[in-house]
Amino acid sequence: MLQVHTKSSGNVVFLCLDGKIVHGETDVLRRAVLAQADASVIVLDLARVNTVDAGGLGVMLELREHTESSGTELQLRNVTQLVKRILEITRLDSVFKVSGNDRPDIAVHQRPPAFLQTASCA
Repeated sequence: MLQVHTKSSGNVVFLCLDGKIVHGETDVLRRAVLAQADASVIVLDLARVNTVDAGGLGVMLELREHTESSGTELQLRNVTQLVKRILEITRLDSVFKVSGNDRPDIAVHQRPPAFLQTASCA
């Protein structure tokens, strides 16, 4: 079962995912992303995601399209080797913005370093 924990500061929201992003278990992710109407950046922290299937990728693409059309940036962070490989095989690594594992790419949004440490999902 996929679990989503939300951390935010200002207009940057971290969605800490735990579990599998698979068909039948993505409603919680969809609801969590759609609830962030005021965010300018949504970061999906995938450190605790161990499986993504085609249905999960489809939902992630749908959410990317939705956020992009509303002016919100969607980023992936802490992508595991398995998920990274799935993104490479499907060539979605060129579609999603994958930030470094140490911190999200939010420099343009001027978040202080203290936020980066407190917003970490780990």
